[in-house]
Amino acid sequence: MADGAFGLSRELAQETAPVWAKVKDHVTPMEWPAQAALISEINALKKTRDAVILAHNYMTPEIFHGVGDYVGDSLGLAKEAARSKAKVIVQAGVHFMAETSKILSPDKTVLIPDLRAGCSLAASITGADVRLIKQRYPGLPVVTYVNTTADVKAETDICCTSANAVQVVEWAAKEWGVDRVILIPDEFLARNVAAQTTVGIIAWKGRCEVHERFTAADIAEMRLAYPGAEILAHPECPEDVLAASDFAGSTAAMIDHVTARKPKQVVMITECSMASNVAGDLPEVQFIGPCNLCPYMKRITLENIRDCLLNMQFEVTVPEDIAERARLAVQRMVDLPPPTVPARYDMIKARHHVAVELI
Repeated sequence: MADGAFGLSRELAQETAPVWAKVKDHVTPMEWPAQAALISEINALKKTRDAVILAHNYMTPEIFHGVGDYVGDSLGLAKEAARSKAKVIVQAGVHFMAETSKILSPDKTVLIPDLRAGCSLAASITGADVRLIKQRYPGLPVVTYVNTTADVKAETDICCTSANAVQVVEWAAKEWGVDRVILIPDEFLARNVAAQTTVGIIAWKGRCEVHERFTAADIAEMRLAYPGAEILAHPECPEDVLAASDFAGSTAAMIDHVTARKPKQVVMITECSMASNVAGDLPEVQFIGPCNLCPYMKRITLENIRDCLLNMQFEVTVPEDIAERARLAVQRMVDLPPPTVPARYDMIKARHHVAVELI
């Protein structure tokens, strides 16, 4: 009998009330009854299947707050995949993340709700490309962003995320005893890392279609419209966007910054759902556009998460010969101690640095 809020049963209304409190500014009352029912069904299925859901910061709020067991950036989710005791991992994110989970947890079943949830950046380079790069620059370590396929990771010395890229580049240069490092495939991340270190950077012209669309003009317009707002940008954005921002860092660093400072108004120059999810935990902060949607992340929905668990469908596997080589690169990243302070990319440390060498 519908005797709870929004026409829900009293039990379902009570069960999902904490989620509604966080998503109410992003989900309409008309949508909520169906979403509440799906959230309840998914959380029950997780217990039946001995499953956990790893939800990236770019998931929509009803997924992030409603069914995510572990939420965060690529590095955080990779570590949780390795630590989890569950038999089944559902990757509420994109395909390379599911591959990374499988690489770190080969004995677990890894599912993705939609096999079409890819990544423009991951698609920009192949394992064969990396082999050619290594032939061109023999003896230099290859640092690869986690936003890559398993076959690319298999050709890599160590992986990194935007949260620890500077740290990883400097570690690799020291370990190999060199003054240049190959950092692929994101061109803008590589250029922004180069501004933070004296290590030479050799880069690839890969880009994230969400972040490359932002411009310094966008920042200028936001300054005029909201002069008191703090502007935060992701290091996959072009260099001039970061230079015009107040803070630049990984998704985790951006969240830490806003959580610690609690400014009245914030502009997050990244994927749209990021701000929506942080807003659920910081109702006192006003989050303002612009933002860009990732079409791949948005392929993940409550409906296909439910179907994925119900039917145990869309398993992600990695050939063992590739997984074994990729595991070394990913594990090296996971084993590094976290940076002492959240990575920032807006404080230029290497103004004397020569231009990045673009392959």
